[in-house]
Amino acid sequence: MKFGISTFVTDEGIRPAALGRALEERGFDSLLVAEHSHIPASRETPYPGGGDLPREYYRTLDPFVALTAAATATTDLLVGTGVALVVQRDVLHTANEVASLDLISGGRFLFGVGIGWNREEMRHHGTDPRTRGARLNEQLRALKAVWTSDEAEFHGEQIDFDPVHLWPKPARTPHPPIYVGGESPAAIDRLAEHGDAWLPRGHTSPSHIRDVRRRLADRGRPDLPVTIFAADPDDAPIEDWAEAGVERVTFSLPTLPERETLTTLDELAGLARRYAG
Repeated sequence: MKFGISTFVTDEGIRPAALGRALEERGFDSLLVAEHSHIPASRETPYPGGGDLPREYYRTLDPFVALTAAATATTDLLVGTGVALVVQRDVLHTANEVASLDLISGGRFLFGVGIGWNREEMRHHGTDPRTRGARLNEQLRALKAVWTSDEAEFHGEQIDFDPVHLWPKPARTPHPPIYVGGESPAAIDRLAEHGDAWLPRGHTSPSHIRDVRRRLADRGRPDLPVTIFAADPDDAPIEDWAEAGVERVTFSLPTLPERETLTTLDELAGLARRYAG
């Protein structure tokens, strides 16, 4: 079992370069960071976790900037988005940012993607929440075309562009692995069709993971890796996840100043050592 960290990087917490070094020093293999471009002042969409929206959602650094800082401060740490809200992004800018970060990191980028939950945030970007799943599917197809072709074009219902040249290409061939977030039937369909790995959230049961793996095998994709996203370290069925075929667990790390973060990481590293192997 491998272990990493999922967190929000904000202006009030540990800086990403220091966080990356601390993770590598303690034996964690990966860092996944969240994305929110902004939080609308008027919002009707309820927070999925219940109650008030946590403070870190309002102060999130751009994930590609934060991960670049972490990548340049480390040598082996995998850096990834958990998750990138691709449906709120321009597809060509995203293609360039992903490829640039993968190049700068020496092929250490993990591209975690999801459809998001904040409908008002999506609408500010011109995205219709009702069709965001179909949009993400098209975007993933378009991104792969750009990364793997010297001259790419794409013509879909929501994404449409004539032939383009876009460099750099990613360091990893054919492109960084796409980690598909979510546990719904639509997310699993997206995983089977477009993904390279599954990124279910920390509340996902081992039985559900076994069921999804059986369904993926029936669709000819039996060996897709599974990484648990943002597990609660106090309530994580690590041994059962391992038995279900999970290769990595990322613990949820609260956003804190550097000193408090390092203390928390020491505790999480001790937990990881009990199960690593």
